[in-house]
Parts: sequence; C-alpha cells; structure tokens
Amino acid sequence: MAASSGVGAGADSGGECGALLSVGTGPQLLFKRPVPSNNECILEPLSLPESPGGVAAVEESPSVPCIFCEEYFPRAEQNQLLKHMIIEHKLVIADIKLVADFRRYILYWKKRFTEQPITDFCSVIRTNSEAPVEEQDNYFLLCDVLPEDRLLREQLQQKRLREILEQQQRERNDTSFHSICMFCDKEFTGNRSVLFNHMARDHAFNVGLPDNIVNCNEFLAALQKKLDNLQCLYCEKTFRDKNTLKDHMRKKQHRRINAKNTEYDRFYIINYLEFGKSWEEVQSEDDRELLDNLEEDWSDWEEHPVCAVCLFCEKQADTTEKLCLHMKEAHGFDLLKIKAEHGLKFYQQVKLVNFIRREIHQCRCYNCKEMFQSKTELISHMEVTKHITFLPTRSTWDQPQYYFPTYENDTLLCTLSDSEDELTAKDQSEDVPVISEDISDLEALRQNSVLNQLLRDENND
Repeated sequence: MAASSGVGAGADSGGECGALLSVGTGPQLLFKRPVPSNNECILEPLSLPESPGGVAAVEESPSVPCIFCEEYFPRAEQNQLLKHMIIEHKLVIADIKLVADFRRYILYWKKRFTEQPITDFCSVIRTNSEAPVEEQDNYFLLCDVLPEDRLLREQLQQKRLREILEQQQRERNDTSFHSICMFCDKEFTGNRSVLFNHMARDHAFNVGLPDNIVNCNEFLAALQKKLDNLQCLYCEKTFRDKNTLKDHMRKKQHRRINAKNTEYDRFYIINYLEFGKSWEEVQSEDDRELLDNLEEDWSDWEEHPVCAVCLFCEKQADTTEKLCLHMKEAHGFDLLKIKAEHGLKFYQQVKLVNFIRREIHQCRCYNCKEMFQSKTELISHMEVTKHITFLPTRSTWDQPQYYFPTYENDTLLCTLSDSEDELTAKDQSEDVPVISEDISDLEALRQNSVLNQLLRDENND
C-alpha cells in the first residue's frame, strides 16, 4: 500500500505543485507463500523490505501563501486566509473541508492562476446585479465542478491516505515504543499494543483496537494533557484535584474518550478513508446500505457447486457423496465407513481431515511415518501396504491443533456433518433428565437436584 507521492519539494511554490497531478500509484506490498519444508507447515506472508527512511518526508511549512498576493498566514489560521481571499480578491473556495491538504491545494492553484486567467477555472458570481455597474461586484467560485479541481482533490486525498497508512504501518511494526500508563504509572516498552491492552484489561479504558490508531504518541499525549488538566476524558468536565477526577471517572464509568470530540478524529484510520466525513457519517452510510440491501430480491440466486478435493489426489467432485465414492474406489479409503465405525462426530471429522491433509502435504505416511520425495510415491506406498485404509491411534490425530485447516479453502470441511442415526444414538446414550416447565412438585425437584446429590455423596464419603 505504501507509495511515494511524486510531489517534488522545489524551492518555490511551482516546484512543489508542478508534479501534483501526475501522482501515480506506488509499488504495492506483495504477499508470497513460502514452500514449507517437511518439518515446517506454518505459512507466513512475506512483504517487500521498506526503505530505511520510510516515506520521504514532505516539506512542511508553518505558513500558507495567498493565491494572489504575497500575504502569508499560519497553517492554524486557515480561516483567516480564506477570509482574506474573499474580501481582498473576491475568491470563494467551495467545500474547503473536503480538501485533504490545504497548503498543497493553495500552492497548486497559485501556480495555475499565473498561467491562465482566473475565469478559465472559476464561475463568476455577480452581486447587486440590478444596481448600477459601479456598485456591482464579481466573485469567483472555485469548486470541484471543474474536472481539474476535482482530480486535484481526489489525488490529494489518495496521497494523504497513503501517507497515513504508511505511518500506521511503521507504528504497528515499531518495537521501540516506550510509554507510561496514565492510570497506574506502570512503564511499558516494546509495541504500543501492550499498553493499550493493559489499559483495556486492567483499567477498563478501551479506545478500540490498537491497529486502528495512528499517530499513537500524539494521541497518548493529548489524553495525558487532559488528565494533567484534571479534565474527564469522556464528559470533559474539570475537577478540583486528581483524586476527585479518578473517583468521578470510576463511578460514572467515564473511562473512555468522547466520541463526539473531533479532536480525536485524526488518530483513527477510519476518518481518513473519505476526507471531510467523520467516522459517524461513514458508519451511518454503511448502516443505510445494509438496510437497503435487505430488500434485495434473492430469488435468482444460485448455489455454486461444492468442488471438494480428494484427500490423496487432485480429483474434485461437486458433491460429498461423489468424492467419498472416488476415495473408496480409487484409493481404498472409505470415509463414511470410518466415520460410522469410530462414531466420529463433526469436530472429530474435522480434526481427522486436517490431520490427513497435513501428513499428505508433508509426504509422510500417517501409519508408519515414512517420508517420501513426492506425493505420488507416498500414495503408491500407502495403497500397496494398505496403510491408507487404517487410521493410526485416535490420540495421534484427535488433537486441538487439527481444529485449524491445513488449507484455507478446504471445501470438504464445510460438507462434514453428523448423521441422523448418530444424533439419535447420542440422545439415547446420554442420561440427561428433562424437566417440564409446568412441574408442580417443586419440593421433589429440590430433593432430587444435582447439588443435593453431590452434597449427599460428599457426606457419605
């Protein structure tokens, strides 16, 4: 996902914005599954190494120039600059909150307005149109109706999202994190998730998943500053001393941040997905889409065939019955018979399938444990020796590790089920008392309860 911006850091405004509209997609992270050795079956994703310096730092400036003159305004006084351009230069920029990088946006148009007349880009709005000409004013509206402006806004947003995702990834991989818990002064080093998990577990202070947070150090500093100012993190009331604040947050269950406070928006990735939209707006749109989809017509929906794969070869079948018949006739492995003879329930079948998949994948006979160079040699050996027909002892494969699929897309696992006969046998074999809801003899129920039986047994001992 990481990508360089393609924006030059020239000495003048033109140098910085000249290449802005040629921002391209950068190199994507590639994921590759390594070929496991015979004694290693864990598959881990690999990624391309990052450059030592990370993303090239964008030239930061404490001020933003006016598009038309030499006036400069601090970044924090964006509204003052907009007011200046309206009053002095009659320029109105629409939906400025949807501009992801205000400074780059201004610098780009400052350069473009020196190349072509402003009327080539802006709509002209005439005020006092019925008044004498000398009393009329022309204002210029710059908005994303202009394709160039819309493209600029989209590319600034994409660049902003790439930069923030790169920052998040660096923080997720950072092992040099060091901070102190704001509630108990316990020190934490290593990865930031250790601190967040501690605060959630030991102090019931939950800010969400650590992986969803960006600019973590600034976030923690902002929270610590509020506590230092004796301010509740949720209701944001100020208290006279630290102990009173702690009691308030504990009793009122205010150990969480105020979701309505937009100050925290920049610390959560969701607020960068669509610039100008808060997490509440994004979530409400998702909810509306979900409700709209409930009315969709599913009458033309068709189920895809199973396409389950044989345990011992590449043969596929569109039903479980066909696949079991193939394994019985081609390999001498009767899964249905084994299930019935051993009384295998659903999860035992799952473990058995995953066990066999693992052994075959590693070219190892699951009966004699002999290793082979290829799967073909292994299957030939197992069929000749009849090792394919019989299972090893239950303790070998009936283990928790085989709850996890050997192959992520193993459709066979989705088709396993308990038979009706087995469910009936299970119900008959288990002596479970069933008490009707309208039982009237409550005293008899108390005398025959499990707790009373346990107490009697203990007293008898």
